[in-house]
Amino acid sequence: MSKTSTGEPIEAPGFEGRYGETEGYTIGFERYTEHADMAPLFVGLPEDRCQSPHWGYVVKGKLVYHTAGGDIEVVDGEAYYVGPGHTPEIFPDTEIVEFSPTAELNETMEVVTKNLGSMG
Repeated sequence: MSKTSTGEPIEAPGFEGRYGETEGYTIGFERYTEHADMAPLFVGLPEDRCQSPHWGYVVKGKLVYHTAGGDIEVVDGEAYYVGPGHTPEIFPDTEIVEFSPTAELNETMEVVTKNLGSMG
């Protein structure tokens, strides 16, 4: 799977994402042009945190996963794993490739989508 084979992008201010599924996993190619603290999107999930684990690689830029055990900072050229129970903070000019179990991701995204809708 490649970034261009995933179909049409999902776009929002400061964000572009392309997603595909294979063997029970969702692969995301994401690009951020603005700072994004995503904690408010997870309100309503257990501990108000993302419930899906993620494996990924930072192509360029920086992201921080805030967890109950502390922050996990990942910068360009680094691979990462973060378990359930986190909130992401993405910095401008960041590109990542991320792998997530589709079932857990979809459960989390139901709440994220609802929260996005209520934010206007």
